[in-house]
Amino acid sequence: MINSDLYAEYWAEIDNNDIVVRVIRADVTFVKSGAVGDFDNWVATSKDGTIRKNFAGAGYTYNRTLDAFVEPKSNYYPSWVLNKETARWEAPTSMPTDGNRYKWDEDSTSWVKVTGSE
Repeated sequence: MINSDLYAEYWAEIDNNDIVVRVIRADVTFVKSGAVGDFDNWVATSKDGTIRKNFAGAGYTYNRTLDAFVEPKSNYYPSWVLNKETARWEAPTSMPTDGNRYKWDEDSTSWVKVTGSE
């Protein structure tokens, strides 16, 4: 298996709590040189999600168990759960697929049909 980190052009610096501090565009040689700090604090990422499922951003968490970057959980949707396959937050129930428009209602933790001009 090819180590995709060797070909990464984007790198996320993580702190002691695995929170992304910043993301830079650089080749692995530059990052390993120490010019931007200890290489152990840098994790490869990719814009298309092929490396660590999601493109890292400041404030994201690097989840070591999933080997993925996870965006901060929204305060608007505290009931949402982390999908371990995609490393993305999702509603605890799937949105209906009956052709109607729906919005998430956190109070009832359910999808509510949108009516009229809502």
